[in-house]
Order: sequence, then structure tokens, then C-alpha cells
Amino acid sequence: MAGADRVVVVTPAERTAGPPTRGMARQQALTTDRVWAGFVRTEPGMVSGWHHHGDHQSVIYVLTGALRMEFGPGGAETTQAGPGDFLLVPEGAVHRESNPTSEPADVIVVRAGTGGSNVNVDGPA
Repeated sequence: MAGADRVVVVTPAERTAGPPTRGMARQQALTTDRVWAGFVRTEPGMVSGWHHHGDHQSVIYVLTGALRMEFGPGGAETTQAGPGDFLLVPEGAVHRESNPTSEPADVIVVRAGTGGSNVNVDGPA
């Protein structure tokens, strides 16, 4: 990234491949030692692999489609969000995302924390 006193613009064409998780197409827009920001598309009917974001808190804004999130002990808790909704995923929360609709789900994700921003796991505890 540019110096601390510069404002940076990242166009869609300048995004790079983000950290991989099965079932999700992440595009990294910005990353610093404390923030990760990007665009994520989940195709209709797709379910991601289980993962967490280490020491990062994640804020997700749903642009289009629907985002279903499974989390909690054994992955037994669920929530669903649609266009205009925000979600907060606590640091270390094991979860997986799915798109229960027939349209692509597009979301914007901003993570604040330190260390690696994506850890794929076999499943929730």
C-alpha cells in the first residue's frame, strides 16, 4: 500500500485473489497490517468450507442475494441476511457461509485485527 498519508483507490480491475476457502470467490481490495477489505461472491446453492478469521473481527455488508451463516457449537446456530444487511463475525468464530437463493450473493467484507485473516478448518468444535 501507499504511504500512511495517501488516500488509495482500488478499482474492481485492481483487486487480487483473496485468501481461499472452498465455495467462495474472494477478491482482495486492500490489506494492511491491521485491516483486510474485499469483495466476495457466493454462487447460488454454494456452501463454503468451515473457516475462521483468526484475530480479526469481520464486518460483512450484503449487496445482492442472501447470505446464510452457520456457526456456534457444532455449527448448530444459523442466521440469514439480505441486501442492505450488515453482519458482525467475532474474532475466532468458526463458521461457514452459503447462498440459499437462485441468484449470486455479493458481499463486501472488512476485517480488523492482526495476523492471518483466514484459517480453513474441518468444522466447528
